[in-house]
Amino acid sequence: MYDDELAEGDSAWFEKTISEADVYGFAGIVGDFNPAHVNQRYAEQTRFGARIAHGMLSGSLFSTVFGTSLPGEGAIYVSQTLTFTAPVFIGDTVRATVTVSEKMPKGRVRFDCVAAKPDGTVVVTGEAVLLPRRRPAASGDES
Repeated sequence: MYDDELAEGDSAWFEKTISEADVYGFAGIVGDFNPAHVNQRYAEQTRFGARIAHGMLSGSLFSTVFGTSLPGEGAIYVSQTLTFTAPVFIGDTVRATVTVSEKMPKGRVRFDCVAAKPDGTVVVTGEAVLLPRRRPAASGDES
């Protein structure tokens, strides 16, 4: 979408079931092999009692929405805040939802971000600012 097509309240989501392969793949990409994520015996001794997915793995689902749906192709991430509120276990499904909360100067758009499990448990909240694509100027227009 172009920046002039976005309105406060516009919303989109992406849902994913987090697999063991996702956790190991994410660990390999970012280099975070914390045993809470990759070692079952270790994780059983933690407050969670089982392996948990990386918080940033759940947080990265917002990027999927931004790059593919809202605002979509060509959007540029400017900033993101995240608060992790509950663990995500292997096999959990997470829905990442973004909602336009403010159209800002210089074409920037602020989004509220919430990721939750199907039972309503919120696992991540945050706020992002993006630069959506701008509509190309018509030929002959002076910009």
